[in-house]
Formats: sequence, C-alpha cells, structure tokens
Amino acid sequence: MKKILLVNPPIYDFTAYDFWLKPFGILKIGGYLRRSAQVRLFDFMDRKHPALANYLLKEDSWGRGKFLASPAEKPEALSAMPSKYRRFGLSADIFESELENNGPYDFALIQTEMTYWYPGIQEVIECLRRISPSTRIVMGGVYATICPDHARQMGADLCVSGLDLASLWSFLDLEPDLDEPPFWEGYPILSCGVIKLTEGCPFRCTYCSVPQIYKGFEVNDLRYSMNSVELAVKQGAQNLAFYDDSLLFRWEDALGPFLDEIIAGNLQIRFHTPNALNARMISQENARLMERAGFTNYYLGFESSAVEWQGKTGDKVYSEDLARAVEILKSAGADPGKITAYIIIGHPDSSIQDPEGSIRFAGSLGIKVMLSEFSPIPGTPDGDKCSEWIDLSEPLHHNKTYFTNIFLGREETQELKTLCREQNRKIENRGSR
Repeated sequence: MKKILLVNPPIYDFTAYDFWLKPFGILKIGGYLRRSAQVRLFDFMDRKHPALANYLLKEDSWGRGKFLASPAEKPEALSAMPSKYRRFGLSADIFESELENNGPYDFALIQTEMTYWYPGIQEVIECLRRISPSTRIVMGGVYATICPDHARQMGADLCVSGLDLASLWSFLDLEPDLDEPPFWEGYPILSCGVIKLTEGCPFRCTYCSVPQIYKGFEVNDLRYSMNSVELAVKQGAQNLAFYDDSLLFRWEDALGPFLDEIIAGNLQIRFHTPNALNARMISQENARLMERAGFTNYYLGFESSAVEWQGKTGDKVYSEDLARAVEILKSAGADPGKITAYIIIGHPDSSIQDPEGSIRFAGSLGIKVMLSEFSPIPGTPDGDKCSEWIDLSEPLHHNKTYFTNIFLGREETQELKTLCREQNRKIENRGSR
C-alpha cells in the first residue's frame, strides 16, 4: 500500500494567529484516500502537536491561540517594511524526524494558502528533497491556483491548479472514495474542526479571489457534511469553524437543513464564522436557528459604510443592511459583544471608502470591529490596480501587512488600528457592566 504524507507548511509573515486555521483541502484529500493508501498528516501549524507540550501555548475557549514563532530573515522584496519578519509553526527538525522515522513516503501532498506564504513551501520541498529524495511531491491550493507559473518554480513534481483533481488521482494512480470524510484522525489532539457546506459565492466582489477559484455556487451533500462533523467531534473537536464564502446563500438547501440535523442530534458544538456572514441575508428565521444550534459568534462582512465604495466593489452590504442584521441577531438572543464587523483597510480606493467613518458606524451599533488589511490578488480588478505601487508578479508583495503599510503609510495604519481597539474596548466595558 502506498504511503502518503499530507503537509501543511510553516508560515513566514509579519503576523500570524490561529484563527481556526486548518488545511481543509488536504484533509479532504487524505480522507478520500484513507482506504486505498497509508496516510499521515504533518501540520506545521498544529499548536497541539506533542512536540509542543512544554511550550504551554495558550488557547482561548473558542479554540484559538498563538503559534510558536521564531525570527526569520526578511526577504529583500519586503525590506521597505520595518516590522520583524517571523517563521510560525513547528521547527524544521521535527519535520525531519517525521521523514526519518516514518518514511520513506511515496508521495507528499503540500497544501498552499496565501500567495505570499510560499517561503514555507520552499522550506518543505527543500527538506523533502534532502531527506527523502525518492518522495514525489505534489502541491495544490490557493497559491497554486492564483499564481500557477510562480508555483511551478517551487520544484514540485506536480502542481495542481484549480479544483479539478483528475491529474492528482492519475499521478498517484489511486482511486479516491469521495464519500469519505476529512482525515481528522491525523491530529493526535483535536479541539477545533472546520466545515464547508457550500462551494463558491454568488457575489463578484472586485477584491475577492473566490471567482477565480470557483466558477459557480454549489451545495455539498448534507450526509457528507454531517459525517465530517461527527468524525471531527469523535476526535475531540468542540469548536467548528465554517469556511464557506457565502454560508447563508440558499439557506433552505444548505445551512438550514444542516442546523436541523445538528439540533436533532443534540451535538454540543460551538460554531464560528471566520469567513463572515452576509448581513443582508440574515433573517429572523435563520438567526433564531443559529442561536439554537450553538453559534458562538457572528462575523459580518461589512468592509465600508461608504455607499459609493460599496457600489463600485460589488453591492454586497450597505450600512442599513448591517444595522438591520445586528438588530435581528440581538432580538434572537445573540450577545452584541460577540458580533463583529469586518472592515477593509488599505484598499486602493480608500479615498472614497472612509475607513475611519466605517469603524465609528459599526461601533455605534454596539458591536466590535475587526480590521482586514487589504491583500492585492492578481487577476482581480482591485488587485490589478495595485501594480501602481507594487510588483504583482512577486507574491511576497501581496502580503496584507506590507501592502497596507506601503499604501496607507505606517502612521495612518496605526491610527486606524488604535481607533478600532478603542471602539472595541468601549463595547467590552459596556458588556461587563
């Protein structure tokens, strides 16, 4: 039986935090192959890995926490950014021990995420070539799809761009079982799992990469989704994060039936929405059901209170939509202190976006604000505008911290972050009274 190693690489960046981060793509592939191959997982970002037992990495009640971090040499392409550059995740020697003690592997499948995290992929491939030269290397995911030409220079034997995995199954010479749930048993300790009930998004926001990856919108099989959740819970997960890009769309086909099953099965799980809910789609019906099923927080995609900016970028959510959604959630029993609006900063049309006014408006609703630094994505209308300030052919320049500070300037960026912290502190103080 062939031996396959699933790898989630370390992260090289200025900041990184475990905001329910799991390599869902390779976990699904590992599940498809569990019956036809010997599958193992090495997740550099696993904060509960046995090798980290003495580091006492703290985790909050929602399953989030800091990654192990160490200083890293800053690439020349990011030299204009004064902040310290770091490597996040398990050390390279732990990975080398995995290869030496449990290898050789026939194949290593590497998950890719942010385009500007490719230094971690380089590290993994170089280590595999040195320690296990017979292992054939495959990479796929977001970076491999958005920057395929750059990704092919990393030295993998196969680079899978897009969602069609036919080339992967042919390369492995294995038949996948697409009914099998994700490979959650790959984690020795699991406190948080992730789920996707749908694929794609009906909107075409000008700053988003989803239309480049998904050509439409589909609802996944409900039984598959329930099996995925049940296996994650069996492995110890108490928190579940939705990775859907439009979780509330086609409610009657996707989230509605799913939550009915959760409630009927009395599954005690804390649900989280890091990819944001569309405030316009929140109704009395779905708000009540989300509360009953165990939604612990509500992250809402807002981005800006400026009508002109919203009109130019996709017509997704306006101020009145956000205000209405907050009132509905509160009336359904949601704690306003656990409702958060995402607001983009560093967008190339910041002059009409009014990020300061947007922060103040969201705060006036009694909810928290989380700033999303803009990451230029080549091939999107807004990302392509950024070629005026950066070299889009260098994925390191897509770094959200780098671009926002280059575009807005360090002083304005810090002022917006300070305003956000002050607004959130007021909400927290109000909730503690």
